[in-house]
Amino acid sequence: MLNVAAVQRRGIRLTLWFSILIIGICALVAIFGPWIVPHDPTEFVTDEPFGRPQVGIWLGSDYLGRDLLSRLIDGTRTTLVMALVATVLAHLLGDCLGLLAALRGGWVDAVISRIADLILSLPKIIVGLVIVAALGSSVLVIVMLAAVVYAAGVFRIARALGSDLVGMDFIKVAKSRGEGPGWILFSEIFPHVAQPLAADFAIRMSFAILFMSSLSFLGLGVQPPLADWGGLVRENLGGLAGGSLAPIFPAMAIAVTSIALNLLVDNIGEQQLQKKGA
Repeated sequence: MLNVAAVQRRGIRLTLWFSILIIGICALVAIFGPWIVPHDPTEFVTDEPFGRPQVGIWLGSDYLGRDLLSRLIDGTRTTLVMALVATVLAHLLGDCLGLLAALRGGWVDAVISRIADLILSLPKIIVGLVIVAALGSSVLVIVMLAAVVYAAGVFRIARALGSDLVGMDFIKVAKSRGEGPGWILFSEIFPHVAQPLAADFAIRMSFAILFMSSLSFLGLGVQPPLADWGGLVRENLGGLAGGSLAPIFPAMAIAVTSIALNLLVDNIGEQQLQKKGA
């Protein structure tokens, strides 16, 4: 049993460090992307569409003869920044409303919960298609759309966590001292729910990446000449028939980053359970 437990702990550590490595690499690429791209992402480096990899064009060219590696680096920056901003906004909105609903209860809780239920009941992609078709596919519209769509899920989690705390003695004491809702939310409740909400943040960011990439794949996301991972898959999809790997690289970036974010949350949770068990 001891050997099995040791192997499990080692496996958890390895997958944890793997996920941290992947996320760290993506973050560094996003931060330093403008300085490390081999070519201008919009520059034509060859006359051959879907050209093969060669010196200076390390991943080959895309369907217009642009450097795929430069496009992928630029797309990493666009995708991660958009997903990060959307997730931050979703958590700011969902956390505040969820904890407020748990604290106030009554009609405030009922109204906000019904609005969240309505948003959760709607298919996200269909809502995205309708909103983007009506308002346009600007970066601002896509980010705000993703933030609102995922704020409803964050609200449900924050409300559930807050509801477990509002009946506890330290909250009753704070109310008896005359503390306002803002103080109780951010000084009494939030420190106790910050850890599970942080775990949800990583998972929610992977959802945002998939959602935005899906919109771009359908042609309603980030528009050329800007590049993001979903758009790179869509615009280079025709290369598969000729054996080009141009759409495979951005698809792998989407998959690997999403898996790394989920593994990070899972393994941190497993480590915490092991510490409690010890």
